[in-house]
Amino acid sequence: MAENKPMIESFDEELVTTAAEERISVASQGQLMWWRFRKHKLAMVATVVVIIFYVVAIFVEFFAYSDPLHMQATRSLIPPQRVYFFDQGKLAPYVHPVTGQRDMKTLKLIYVPDEDTKLRLRFFAPGYQYRLLGLIPTDIHLIGMADPTARAEDSPFLLGTDQLGRDVFGRIIYASRISLSIGLVGVLLSLFLGVLLGGLSGFYGGAVDTVIQRVIEILWSIPTIPLWLGLGAAMPKDWSIVKVYFAITIILSLIGWTQLGRQVRGRFLALREEDFVMAAELIGCSRLRVILRHMTPAFFSHIIATTTLALPQMILNETALSFLGLGLRPPAISWGVMLQDAQQVQVIVTTPWLLLPAIPVVVVILAFNFMGDGLRDAADPYGQ
Repeated sequence: MAENKPMIESFDEELVTTAAEERISVASQGQLMWWRFRKHKLAMVATVVVIIFYVVAIFVEFFAYSDPLHMQATRSLIPPQRVYFFDQGKLAPYVHPVTGQRDMKTLKLIYVPDEDTKLRLRFFAPGYQYRLLGLIPTDIHLIGMADPTARAEDSPFLLGTDQLGRDVFGRIIYASRISLSIGLVGVLLSLFLGVLLGGLSGFYGGAVDTVIQRVIEILWSIPTIPLWLGLGAAMPKDWSIVKVYFAITIILSLIGWTQLGRQVRGRFLALREEDFVMAAELIGCSRLRVILRHMTPAFFSHIIATTTLALPQMILNETALSFLGLGLRPPAISWGVMLQDAQQVQVIVTTPWLLLPAIPVVVVILAFNFMGDGLRDAADPYGQ
């Protein structure tokens, strides 16, 4: 019996190996890509971070405990308040309110915490009114003051306030909606243009290929900074936030599709002679259907990876444009607009918390890059 045990174990291992190989052989490309992506632990963590960012961007009113447009002249440039989580050995988070005092020597306004008073905090607390998803009226926020009768002037400022007394934490939360949505919408438009124009260039060739490739080369040859300066000067100053938002999105998309277009063209040049493409043409499929229904899915995983890596560049472009005053302008709220207050070197010394909007920019850019690396590695499901 003992002699047969190694043989039985070897037979079981062969069965497991055979079952795994059979499972892989019948799996779809999406399944193979997902199985390989799950092995990339850093990419999985980055994906969770990206999902959290977009959940916050969708429900910004719920996560922001204060109105980002509410100004308090008496609360200008309050430093971040410390949160105390325990009171007399019990979990009871609170902050001390601050009062402003004028330094008679420097005439600088100094905020001193009132340690005799405690502002209790709790989850799912009432606050300012808003409509959840623009539909459901409510006033519940993730965190807020435990006392519903407390004044708005006494609300905590966890990340401090800006020059106009607006809460930095709430504005960072609100800014995520515009900054992340511009990146997402811009990449989707770039994806459409890149696949369509790159596909036409690689599939038809000839004059169509020449014209599209020359357009790409012209766009690549334009210096970036003078281009942004010209576009910023051409944008009317009286445009609403919505018009500026769509203008920035379209401009970023018209410039950002070129790299994907070149990659799609190269793939189409290799695929247009394949048997399945010729078979689709022989049964009467139109050229557009052959491109979108037969050729594009053949390297769809590569498109996903390329799109994911293009998202952080879109977000960086919007942030840089708004920071330089060439993109979105106040009263719009984006990370780049908020960083306009930190353009002076003096800010780093006197009010360093105004640089905090740079932290979510760095985090989301790193998360997108790590996720894109994982998708790029998983885009070849049959690789090792």
